[in-house]
Amino acid sequence: MTHPGPAGQGPGSDAAYVFAVCRDTRAVQTADLTGLPGMPGGGRVRLVASGALAAVVQTVPAADFTDEVWQTRLADRQEIERYARAHHEVVSAAAALGPAVPLPLATLYHDDERVRGVLDDEAARFHGALRRIAHHAEWGVKVYRSTAPPEPRVAAAPARPGPPAPGAGLAYLNRKRGVHDRREQSRAEALSVAESVDAELRGLAAASRRLRTHGAALAGEQRVHVLNATYLVAADRADALRRAVEALRERTDAQIELSGPWVPYSFVGEA
Repeated sequence: MTHPGPAGQGPGSDAAYVFAVCRDTRAVQTADLTGLPGMPGGGRVRLVASGALAAVVQTVPAADFTDEVWQTRLADRQEIERYARAHHEVVSAAAALGPAVPLPLATLYHDDERVRGVLDDEAARFHGALRRIAHHAEWGVKVYRSTAPPEPRVAAAPARPGPPAPGAGLAYLNRKRGVHDRREQSRAEALSVAESVDAELRGLAAASRRLRTHGAALAGEQRVHVLNATYLVAADRADALRRAVEALRERTDAQIELSGPWVPYSFVGEA
């Protein structure tokens, strides 16, 4: 789905903000979404239906979502988190009624008619995504390994005048080489753990994605982030996933963080 902004609209004009697309079922039709705040300054949250699909939308001031305004907002962490939370709250409410395809933050169209046109034009894609995520949730898994302990420091011998003892330089190089070798071994073991965790969890999932791992600043000085992945898991396999993670913690001695269940943002394809 494309994400055109409200370019070309005059001052004071409105745009249709789209949160999610779902099936136009009785549960969706009878749900009261009007109590959700949605985007700051927007109207009531409502449905725009076409065929067997319905979009969860809100009328918002077009001037609040111009490229210039949105770029400024992206630079303000608190402000962008405020909009992201508002977006996620509506998406979560829609997903509670049945499978819902979450749309990216700040997806806007000129008006309801254009939204209906997109529902018609992209119907096959939306239906495919809805089938894929029905009765499934997204789970996040992060795996950390403790960093290798530093090499024990040996007290330096008192300084003595005269030339260094024979072989002192070679001993120093060997110590440095040993530190490097231990680091490489620890890194290889950590990556092996990440692969084994991912392989086992993929066996429980309908789909999975590997994401970028965090740097040392986010992971912490005492651990290294070796796996950042997300899994699409059927609702009836959620308990099996939890048990598998607990067993992997015990077997690998790794720090494994499990989060979820979430709306499956990562598995809706291009919709």
